[in-house]
Amino acid sequence: MKMSSDLPLYESEINKLVKEYLSFAGLEKALYSLQLECNEKGKSIPPGNDVQGDGSKLTAQNNILLEFDSANFNAFWALWEQNVPNDIRNKDQTCQRLEFYIHIHFAVYPIRVGSVGANSQAVEQAMMQFKKYLETKGSDLSQTTEFLPFYALPFVPNPVQHPSFKEIFSTYWVPDLRARVDKFLTAALSATDPPLLITLVKNKGRLSVAEDASEQATKTLQQHLIQAEKRCSAYMKRFNKLQADYHTLISITAELVDSLEQTVHGKMVTVEYLQQICARLFSGRSVAASINTTSIDFTRPGTASSILRASVAPDSFVGRDESHLLPSLDFNKIISHLQMGSDRLKAFLLQALRWRLTRSSPGEQRDTVLLAYIENDIFQCNAKHSARGTPYDKRHMLRLFESYDVVVKQYAARLYNALASLQKGRAYLCEDPDGIGILQKFLWRGRDMDDSHNATDHVFEEHLLGCLQKLSLRRPLQTVMIRGGLIRWLVTILSEHDSLSDYMLEYAVALLMNLCLRTSGKQKCGEDASLVLKVSKVITDFVSMW
Repeated sequence: MKMSSDLPLYESEINKLVKEYLSFAGLEKALYSLQLECNEKGKSIPPGNDVQGDGSKLTAQNNILLEFDSANFNAFWALWEQNVPNDIRNKDQTCQRLEFYIHIHFAVYPIRVGSVGANSQAVEQAMMQFKKYLETKGSDLSQTTEFLPFYALPFVPNPVQHPSFKEIFSTYWVPDLRARVDKFLTAALSATDPPLLITLVKNKGRLSVAEDASEQATKTLQQHLIQAEKRCSAYMKRFNKLQADYHTLISITAELVDSLEQTVHGKMVTVEYLQQICARLFSGRSVAASINTTSIDFTRPGTASSILRASVAPDSFVGRDESHLLPSLDFNKIISHLQMGSDRLKAFLLQALRWRLTRSSPGEQRDTVLLAYIENDIFQCNAKHSARGTPYDKRHMLRLFESYDVVVKQYAARLYNALASLQKGRAYLCEDPDGIGILQKFLWRGRDMDDSHNATDHVFEEHLLGCLQKLSLRRPLQTVMIRGGLIRWLVTILSEHDSLSDYMLEYAVALLMNLCLRTSGKQKCGEDASLVLKVSKVITDFVSMW
């Protein structure tokens, strides 16, 4: 009784399965009787793709080819959509490309079989159908180079004479296309899945096994779900702890930034304040959990920073080995070539030295490269070696700025600029203030229009100015620059700021502001007050942009 009462709920689906099987088996009379009797009794059969048997497939394939030969547009596409599965028509690229060529065949068929004048109406109708296809389904192939010329076909007055369409009017094009359609239909119609009714009968004996497997899979999924919930809970606890540590670090960082700003205005940071910050920083276990901080004296300078670096060192150097360290160089030979080598060799050496520094990995590798430059004193800035008291004509690196080769000058400035970008590099260059004074004289020469040899080289000038701006963070070098008259030179070029590049404008303003923080720098500005006031508006506008 229960089955009979539930039958109307499944009746339409059962009718669909029976119709699908009868169509597949080729039982056309039984299929006709089923449809007729269902219509008489008001029973519905849901629509669907009929699964055809071998005989029906062959008949459908022949009918499609007949309509192709006669160029019956509507009948062909009706049979095509009825027999070729939707998944193949919508997803298979081979099918979509073949459909495009079939539409071309229908579009040019009236031109192929007769004169254009006698069939103008048929040609116009065929082209309208092709144009409609291009604007709808055919638009998906508009970016394909193979089909792009055919999008102009409906707008060409005489396609037969057009060189782009010569092939489609050849004698072999239609037979080749028909063979491709025949081959495609053979594969597409044979790829159809059997009726669902047959599949159900085949799997009848496997239902109990499938139910057991489904039950076992459900239990496994439940176990995985419980384990996932446990892991999620643990991760949430870790996340909350990390979030709390993050908020603490942000709070401490904000206070340190405030303190740093106060030191700029003259308010010193006390030792007690630093001890208080360190106590807050190491109060948790997440920052340096593996380090015992209870017996460490934070009053010693550098202690807190060393612990922080040590806390991340194991993670930072995981998997590192000696292969990450660059091979050592023969600096004696390098210095000799920089002194006596050709301009081409000097340029290559300067570029290699800069790339070795800038392209090294930040951290141990870059520190090793920079330390090797400093220890071998290739810039002749170290007082322990030869910089102090060395005559200018023997200082090979500074002599490179007077080279007649433009590339050598530019690469020397680039190398100095790269070195000044690093804190240890600035400290090393600061050991030779006289050398920095010489550098700014080279900067002046670049603007000396009376000197034809030293005509303005903007690349050289930009990197030299960038180097001096970065070095102006050092107080001893600020004094050298101010005494050397660099402020007047900066004010002069900023008065003609329209001719400056963005790089020159940015670094010139920054360098001038650094030098004007000093009392002696302000006095230098007072010596040429009118020009400084003229430039001040440029600086104000530039700073407001940032």
